[in-house]
Amino acid sequence: MISPQQVEAMIKAKLPDAQVQVQDLTGGGDHYQVTVVSSQFAGKRLVQQHQLVYGAVQEAMSTEAIHALAVKTYTPEAWQATTAS
Repeated sequence: MISPQQVEAMIKAKLPDAQVQVQDLTGGGDHYQVTVVSSQFAGKRLVQQHQLVYGAVQEAMSTEAIHALAVKTYTPEAWQATTAS
């Protein structure tokens, strides 16, 4: 089992400027949804953004500490537009 705080720390280690929200979907500590806002996503396609996030948690996923991960990524500008509406 891995905590939401550990998931957040792994992502921030790879994307230091990221704002990260982690939600445990099942309460079991192995199915998560993350929302990540980072300027490092600028100019990258959605799949590339997700690859950055998956790369940050790759070790936990390979050991099945994280069984499933749903990812939502935004640049700061896109996030601002989303939260403003």
